[in-house]
Amino acid sequence: MERTEELIRAGVHSGAYPPDSRLRERELAEALGVSRVPVREALMRLAAEGLVELEPRRGARVRRLTLRDVEELFDLRLSLEVFAARRAAEIVAGGGGHDGLRSVMAEADAATRSADQAGIAAANTAFHAELITMTDNRLLQSSFQRSLGLMHWLFRLTATEHGAAQHRTEHEQICRAIGDGRPRLAEALTYSHIDIRREPVLRALAKVLPAE
Repeated sequence: MERTEELIRAGVHSGAYPPDSRLRERELAEALGVSRVPVREALMRLAAEGLVELEPRRGARVRRLTLRDVEELFDLRLSLEVFAARRAAEIVAGGGGHDGLRSVMAEADAATRSADQAGIAAANTAFHAELITMTDNRLLQSSFQRSLGLMHWLFRLTATEHGAAQHRTEHEQICRAIGDGRPRLAEALTYSHIDIRREPVLRALAKVLPAE
């Protein structure tokens, strides 16, 4: 079941299933060699991530990503992740651990060394998701869940070799601030890490994405 979800997600990220294209259960099941049940469940989970839209009596289709989506994603991340980084550092300062964040950093290191663009995007997404997880705030996690698919998609669309190394360095700085239990530094580094990319990302994507 998880494998089916991973394959469909990868198809969306790679462009094999283009934006606005229909995702028909029978065709996907035949192509992936599974029954329609895991396909249906995978599409529901991908809809929860924001990659797929489910329409009554019409089935599923790949979401059409727009510049407005990207703008709103940056706004959401600045609201939620900056708070999460500060809270994570506070938890560590109070005696908590950050093993999950260090584990994600190890995955990012391996992907960056091997120039695995898909692995880099996955590790980057996992890093930001782990910040949210560290807060142990269920409502925050639920609110953030729907942006994960869009975030991963955005990382794939804007991936560059230089960008991967820069992301890794900035993630390491955030990880260190959290590990040292320094909330204000973790907050500032996370804000800068996200906000500094807004303008160049939007400028680059303006060439390929519609405004609305």
